[in-house]
Amino acid sequence: MSLKQIVGQKLLKDVIQPLKKPGKAGSWNVLIVDRLSMRMLSACCKMHDILEEGITIVEDLAKSREPLPSLEGIYLLAPTQESIQRLIDDFSIRHQYKCAHVFFTEACPEGLFNMLCKSSASKFIKTCKEINIAFTPYESQVYTLDSPDTFFLYFNAMKQGGLTTNLERIAEQIATVCATLGEYPADDPSMGEGAEKARSQLIIIDRGFDAVTPLLHELTLQAMCYDLLGIENDVYRYETGGGESVDKEVLLDENDDLWVENRHKHIAVTKGLKKFSDTKMGMKADSKSIKDLSLMIKKMPQFQKELNKFSTHFHLAEECMKQYQQGVDKLCKVEQDLAMQVDAEGERVKDAMKLMVPLLIDPAVRQEDRLRLILLYILSKNGITDENLNKLLQHANIPAAEKQTITNAAFLGLNITTDSGRKKVWVPTRKERANEQVYQSSRWVPVIKDIVEDACDDKLDPKHFPFLSGKPASQAYRAPTSARYGQWHKERGQQASYRSGPRLILFIVGGVTYSEMRVAYEVSKDKKPWEVVIGKMARVKTRELRGKPKEALNKTLEEQKTELASLQVSKVTGGAASKLSKIRVVRKNIARVLTVINQTQKQELRKFYKGKKYLPTDIRYKKTRAMRRALTKHEASIKSAKQLAKTRKFVSRKFAVKA
Repeated sequence: MSLKQIVGQKLLKDVIQPLKKPGKAGSWNVLIVDRLSMRMLSACCKMHDILEEGITIVEDLAKSREPLPSLEGIYLLAPTQESIQRLIDDFSIRHQYKCAHVFFTEACPEGLFNMLCKSSASKFIKTCKEINIAFTPYESQVYTLDSPDTFFLYFNAMKQGGLTTNLERIAEQIATVCATLGEYPADDPSMGEGAEKARSQLIIIDRGFDAVTPLLHELTLQAMCYDLLGIENDVYRYETGGGESVDKEVLLDENDDLWVENRHKHIAVTKGLKKFSDTKMGMKADSKSIKDLSLMIKKMPQFQKELNKFSTHFHLAEECMKQYQQGVDKLCKVEQDLAMQVDAEGERVKDAMKLMVPLLIDPAVRQEDRLRLILLYILSKNGITDENLNKLLQHANIPAAEKQTITNAAFLGLNITTDSGRKKVWVPTRKERANEQVYQSSRWVPVIKDIVEDACDDKLDPKHFPFLSGKPASQAYRAPTSARYGQWHKERGQQASYRSGPRLILFIVGGVTYSEMRVAYEVSKDKKPWEVVIGKMARVKTRELRGKPKEALNKTLEEQKTELASLQVSKVTGGAASKLSKIRVVRKNIARVLTVINQTQKQELRKFYKGKKYLPTDIRYKKTRAMRRALTKHEASIKSAKQLAKTRKFVSRKFAVKA
């Protein structure tokens, strides 16, 4: 059973089903959710499953709602100041529902719980429980924690005031992941029940262990779609071709079998999609493009159903291939050579600068991609001098302001500039994979794959993983049972809800790449009965903001400002430390949005004033005051009439000394 299925089943069994009333009259309830629980619910449950359990409507706690005094309300909330205050308002200002059944996703802080108990809404609360699901299942083997502030607190030595509180919060969230999966990490090496459960492991590692993987272009279908096609909230929007052009929106999730089958395959999967015509139609796919293949299927009405299923993936694959052929292919070749330090033929790269220069001076290459190449070059050299870094940035035509983007990578524990000496960096021993078939443009294997495989084989480095390395593979643990009744102390069917095989639960502080998510599925397939579950963090990404229109940016800005105002109120009223630590994160998010708005405005102004004689002061080159006030060459060469007359009358004479 996948992580999504386990969470969905727990939500239905622990929250909704116990409150389902038999009979027709008054048998309906209202489900009220906040932002975090809405994401959790939409990821794990379908709407018809919720309606079948007696829920008549699902409402957003943050929005204004019509009072329904004849129905009981089921509140599924994260225990935050904002959510609890809105819950109190529902029964203090007005009687929103007949009564309230409150389910917190995790442990409620004592201060907030006391506030709820002392409020007038407490007499309407019939149920108050904690279900311990403080995470969102993103995929069947991937979970995410809503913790964007961890990255800044953990890696910046100057901003570690709230680090301890934040790490405690992360630990509580990871504990709910383990409890939901039926795994219980403790001093006892066993985690859960079953003959193989004694081998289950929990590994928490930071982003500094592998800084190369996030810099490379991943050429699997899922990674390319999210990196190159601007997909937001897992929704792919595109326009169908032909005479009747239609705008379509498709949700890319695990309910789409074709997406699940192809998302972790190389972009060459487009060839696999073309095999559809061979197997279904009995004819060869000699079309020049996937669009031609789509038009060919349209002419055969018996395959309309298949067309609806495949058309989105035809379009996805074609768009990814177009982006790949517009320069990404050249980038990938150089990136792989820099990361592997050998070329496609196995020859060692002697002059890495020679590979980079054509791309660094190419105006068609985006600035973000040039920064990737420079960082990969620095990592391959284990650091360079500050003077060489400045020359690289100048050669690549990258503004000096972007230098901090590169130097900040030193916070990950990497050697970027070596003027003050090199730090000792842990470099794990890489596995030889000579027998594995790989594409030349995807030769790099994420370091996490070596670590996960070593963990499954009990071969982890004892210096860096002293608590997990060298554990006997034959060790087995069984829960106590009764000789007469067996598992009499367990509820019926509980054993069937959890796997009996071992699990490897991973969490990477600093985020997870799509290639590392792919590793979780690959190792689970190759190392049966092991199952790898990997976790990531969420944050506001500047790259995702740049493509938004001004109205959407202003809306995002207002949302962030509203959240900041509520957090500042929490600070004054003595809110939980976990909430106060988010103030800095929200301020950073506001700064990102304002930065994108200002940069977009200046970019449009530069286009408008291009070629004109006079420019507004805010888009002129700043330089220095002395340089701005300096004379031009023409102005410096102009001479007054008096000076010209003096020059004519007193001509400078040249003398030669005879030897």
